[in-house]
Amino acid sequence: MIRHAQILSTGRYVPANMLPNSYFNEILKRDVDEWLVQNVGIRTRYIMSPDEAPSDLALHAARQALARANLTPAQLDLIIVATDTPDYLSPGTSSVLQGKLGAINAGTFDINCACASWVTAMETAARFIMTDPDLNYALVAGVYGMSRFVDYSDHYTCTLFADGAGAVVLGAGSEPGFIAGARFADGTYSDALGIYTGGAACPTTPAAINGGVPRVQFVRKFPATFNTEHWPRLVRQVVARAKLTLDEIDFYLFTQLNLNTIKLIMSLLEQPLEKTHWIMDKWGYTGSACIPMALDDALEQGRGPQPGDLVLFCASGGGIAMAANVWRY
Repeated sequence: MIRHAQILSTGRYVPANMLPNSYFNEILKRDVDEWLVQNVGIRTRYIMSPDEAPSDLALHAARQALARANLTPAQLDLIIVATDTPDYLSPGTSSVLQGKLGAINAGTFDINCACASWVTAMETAARFIMTDPDLNYALVAGVYGMSRFVDYSDHYTCTLFADGAGAVVLGAGSEPGFIAGARFADGTYSDALGIYTGGAACPTTPAAINGGVPRVQFVRKFPATFNTEHWPRLVRQVVARAKLTLDEIDFYLFTQLNLNTIKLIMSLLEQPLEKTHWIMDKWGYTGSACIPMALDDALEQGRGPQPGDLVLFCASGGGIAMAANVWRY
């Protein structure tokens, strides 16, 4: 029998601590609320408590997804955590999550291609399921804890980033779920946006030596049209690989950084806005977690894909890395 990977359930977690745009008006000493709403779409965002770690956020989302799939942690065969804000440099956050979850039979690994990590991890997990007859259930968790690396005096970054987690349980089945995937990268921008410390190339920074902390920073600008240039091309590529048309895709989800970009992309693809969903207005930018969180939110609101619908995920991350895939829900 041909094995297929299917989406069985979703889950998400949003931390309790909310920061409205007005908070940044106060700390930056200027009105940023109107600009954020008009240019990005963000109104509020949520951040972890001091006693929370990314693995804790993923744990909440994972438990919800497992409960909705009527599975126990012990039934998982694989856990992939998609993140560029891990608990530690080593070990992997997937192993930390496995221990907290009690998924004693699951193998683990992390994927880090910045904010494209979860979409990349979905295809990776699907291909494991499709080729390994002993692997029946996989958990793919996207988690973001970027608030730990935000410099709240840097107006270029501090208003955007938030924390959260989204999780999906995949299972082996006889009907197609995962259909096609595609990827794109441009490593000439790997020095443009990131947390440039903690690895072997740069284990410390002057800020860390002086008692500061590593921080996310824009070092140089990306081309303003990078997503609008490459997302439509990547979407068309993966849809063609799936032997489908754009009109046949029932639901599109993109990286949840900029609402205006999503609206423009849907226009360029000649697709109605009713075919997509966004969450940055209420939860801010949650990186690797944003697409599974948006999927879960759409489903909860009754706006998400129905059984049998065709769904397309498309994500961008620093590096620059991009990934897209098509699923039958």
